[in-house]
Amino acid sequence: MIKAVIFDMDGLMLDTEVLLNRFWRQASRDFGFEMKPYHPLAIRSMCRAYAEGYLKRELGEDFDYSAVRTHRIELMNAYLAEHGIPKKKGLDELLDWLRSEGIKAAVCTATDLERTRKYLTETGVLEKFDELICGNMVKVGKPAPYIYLNACEKIGLPPCECMALEDSPNGVISAAVAGLNVVMIPDQTQPSDDIKPLLYGCCESLDKVIDLLKKDR
Repeated sequence: MIKAVIFDMDGLMLDTEVLLNRFWRQASRDFGFEMKPYHPLAIRSMCRAYAEGYLKRELGEDFDYSAVRTHRIELMNAYLAEHGIPKKKGLDELLDWLRSEGIKAAVCTATDLERTRKYLTETGVLEKFDELICGNMVKVGKPAPYIYLNACEKIGLPPCECMALEDSPNGVISAAVAGLNVVMIPDQTQPSDDIKPLLYGCCESLDKVIDLLKKDR
């Protein structure tokens, strides 16, 4: 039986993945590099150790990942300060249902702890989570499994009793290799044929996860 649900953040709880894509491309252009639409998609939920190498292979060894990333964060912060942080459909309903059922909730994101706390506070859901496990809290992040293994250890449950909610292939791979029951809620792309076998389920929105969990009770 599922005793905990572990959430990705960008693109899963918050409708920010499309903004990350937009501002990665804009920041790259400002530094003289032209990212293709598939480049930001490829690094969704990917930790720096993997993302930097991928972008240098694609765009050239002179691509300054740190500088471009810092600029991307500045651009996105300015946008969010003006427009707010949009939540994905069904987030509040799912979190409230989990609490009513006594099911633990945690966050497992490539985003650093400071920004994770900021985003979740501003969207009013921070207090609904038992644990936050962020990209700067592990040596190697997604798609490696360690961040999910760390999350399971922190909440005191084996991976087989935890469900991971992810929107991206890198996140799905991370959770699946760690041994969790993975549900994909697609955001920018649908699950590919090599991702589908890794999934416990696939839902169109977060509130639909409640039905999956009810079947498991």
